[in-house]
Amino acid sequence: MSEISFDDFMKVDIRVGRVVKAEPFPEARKPAIKLWVDYGDEIGVKKSSAQITVHYEPGALVGKQVLGVVNFPPRQIGPFMSEALVLGIPDAEGEVVLLGPDKDVPIGGRMF
Repeated sequence: MSEISFDDFMKVDIRVGRVVKAEPFPEARKPAIKLWVDYGDEIGVKKSSAQITVHYEPGALVGKQVLGVVNFPPRQIGPFMSEALVLGIPDAEGEVVLLGPDKDVPIGGRMF
């Protein structure tokens, strides 16, 4: 993997948000959940589609803090417009585990 500069890293706007709404996304090609994540006053609520159905149920996600990239262009995923990319890491079986702070922090905070 090639190295990037700190300036390159700073172009990726990664913020902490709180899931305010989550719904099943049965129309997705791969099992997914539709998320609405509040990234604070500066960014607002952004929608995201996440393939996280193995480890998460929609109702249990509401209130959870997650990290997301908020400066990607919107992307149409079936009938749903995804506006941010929530971040995760694959477990030993390749299923996504969401990334988030281990303590409650103010939403909208930028990762650096």
